[in-house]
Amino acid sequence: MIRHIAARELRTLFLSPLAWSILGVVQFILAYLFLTQVQEYARLQPQLAMMHNAPGMTEVIVAPLLGTAAIILLLIVPLVTMRLISEERRNRTLPLLLSAPASMTEIIMGKYLGVVAFLAIQLVLVALMPLSLLAGGSLDMGQFAAGLLGLLLMLAAFAAAGLYMSTLTAQPTVAAVSTFGLLLLLWLINWAGNTVSDNGSSGLFAYLSLQQHFQSLLSGVFDTGDVIYYLLFIVLFLVFSVRRLDADRLQH
Repeated sequence: MIRHIAARELRTLFLSPLAWSILGVVQFILAYLFLTQVQEYARLQPQLAMMHNAPGMTEVIVAPLLGTAAIILLLIVPLVTMRLISEERRNRTLPLLLSAPASMTEIIMGKYLGVVAFLAIQLVLVALMPLSLLAGGSLDMGQFAAGLLGLLLMLAAFAAAGLYMSTLTAQPTVAAVSTFGLLLLLWLINWAGNTVSDNGSSGLFAYLSLQQHFQSLLSGVFDTGDVIYYLLFIVLFLVFSVRRLDADRLQH
């Protein structure tokens, strides 16, 4: 049942112009930034050749590309997730969905995996640009893989938070704005930690920050603590979504 719901959600996304617009616009912006970074790397090549342990293409081109992709997709993911449940509630088809022969967990997981599949397609398109550099150079594949893993976990976390926000309202626009506000707060919360004198509070803010864990993976440092953070984040918001949907079922 989860697979059928996920396939239906992914198909619904691609039947709308929004999904195609997102794929095209994001790819165009990132392609422009990618080519700009390649040009900058070529310009700096003489200076880099004279440096000891000079940064390679992965550090100069790939890492900034993936970092920028995370910021752009933070703006985009709320537009993808905003209609998952809120549109069902607005169109008054939620009781029909809840009466389907599927548990609340299957419904939530199906919708979630459908969105994650769409975001994975976007991730593959982004990854193809750095891979094209292999035609004329070499990449630090370890750092590249860690960065891609970090971006995938980041997008999965975005989707989980967006799905939960979509369960709270009947207005997709409200769900999108709320998701963006939450993600932006969790992205920037480590900045607040830098201004707090209490070391315990500073460490807590840093741990809660989405950006902090992503930057660690982006630099090529694979820490299971960062992966566990994202997995806990995803599970937490999926559980919240299931409980919220279950409360709706009891009301109907």
